[in-house]
Amino acid sequence: MDPFSLLLRAPVNLALLAINVGLSIAAFQNARLLDRLMFDVGRIRRNKEWYRWVSSAFIHGDPTHLFFNMLALVFFGPALEVGLGTAGFLAIYFVSLIAGSAWTWMEHFRDSNYRALGASGAISGVTTAAALFFPFSTIYLFFAVPMPMIVFALGYIIWSAVASAGRLRDGVGHAAHLGGALAGAAIVCLLWPEAPQAMIDQLADRLRGF
Repeated sequence: MDPFSLLLRAPVNLALLAINVGLSIAAFQNARLLDRLMFDVGRIRRNKEWYRWVSSAFIHGDPTHLFFNMLALVFFGPALEVGLGTAGFLAIYFVSLIAGSAWTWMEHFRDSNYRALGASGAISGVTTAAALFFPFSTIYLFFAVPMPMIVFALGYIIWSAVASAGRLRDGVGHAAHLGGALAGAAIVCLLWPEAPQAMIDQLADRLRGF
């Protein structure tokens, strides 16, 4: 079944899509709303506005940022929701979201000027979770280069870790990507340990075929 057909059977994904698109578009046009919701280290430290750990994950910097995050949600989220149920998918999404914000906080809490926004932490967790359930499904990097999902997920984590450790300032929230991706993988290993075991078994079978 294609991702868009699955999306119609995934009400939580539809709701998250609607909330992200609606709030992001509203924030594009309302600087005060954007300022109120985004991850802002200085304000979190001064005013204890911890809600920003979550609210910042529902707004985006520009339409391109929003489009690619929502495209990833459409491709990977519905299969998880349909396969794992509402509670399972929500656990992956929101634990990854919080983990992305926590990693960002851990890395930048001394920088009172650091600000961030976007659903990337949650989406990273959804993506790595999907890779553990469907490791040998094909994904197209940059819509052109085919590779197994597990290879993409491992490369994504490695690059995020390198960029995060190097404090790369390229406008991308590498800390959120890393925290979310690791949390998504951890949740699957804890709650559905049969998924990584099945991946290992499949990999062993393929290696024996060489």
